[in-house]
Amino acid sequence: MSCEPAYDPFQKFIHNAEPHPMTPKEKAILAGKDVIDPFNLLTIFSLSAISVASDPHSAYGPGMEGFGKLSGVSFTQDITNEFFGTFLIPSIAHQDPHYHRLPNASYKRRIAHCIYQIVWTQGDDGKGMFNYGNVVGGVFEEAISDAYVPYRDTNWDAAAARYGTALATDPINNFITEFFPDFARHVNVHIVIVQRFINRVAIEEGQ
Repeated sequence: MSCEPAYDPFQKFIHNAEPHPMTPKEKAILAGKDVIDPFNLLTIFSLSAISVASDPHSAYGPGMEGFGKLSGVSFTQDITNEFFGTFLIPSIAHQDPHYHRLPNASYKRRIAHCIYQIVWTQGDDGKGMFNYGNVVGGVFEEAISDAYVPYRDTNWDAAAARYGTALATDPINNFITEFFPDFARHVNVHIVIVQRFINRVAIEEGQ
């Protein structure tokens, strides 16, 4: 019998607060882990396969070639988002990239917390601060994506619409993280995949 502790898929939802300010190196490691998260990779590949199968005449093309191109674009978008939103900007702004739950607060306060967290978060010192990682990071991700997403409409109106959609759907992550532990032991872990799909669909529809 192994003496190693069993992997708990719910740990990242329950213990997401850091006991001390994260160093830039730790934020870089966190960004890397978010990118290679198995659920994230599964969602990218699954949704890419579904998208190519349902629309073989898209800009990515049909078959394995289309699947590879779309998967590559989606994966690159994830890398860009994590680089700016979890590592670079939080390191410069001394921002904690985690979402911090309020498990003992009222439901109304927790719901409000999920929503305003997209613009107001927590700094490395534990005090409240503007969410530069999310708000400014989204601008970088949008601008850089214009360079490699095929046949993307790059005018200001289209870019603003995609950016607005991204901000509007950001609370989905927070609601999952905030309330998931309340019933995590009574549901199937695959609900996490549903969350990933919602996020990815929002990105794909904005392209």
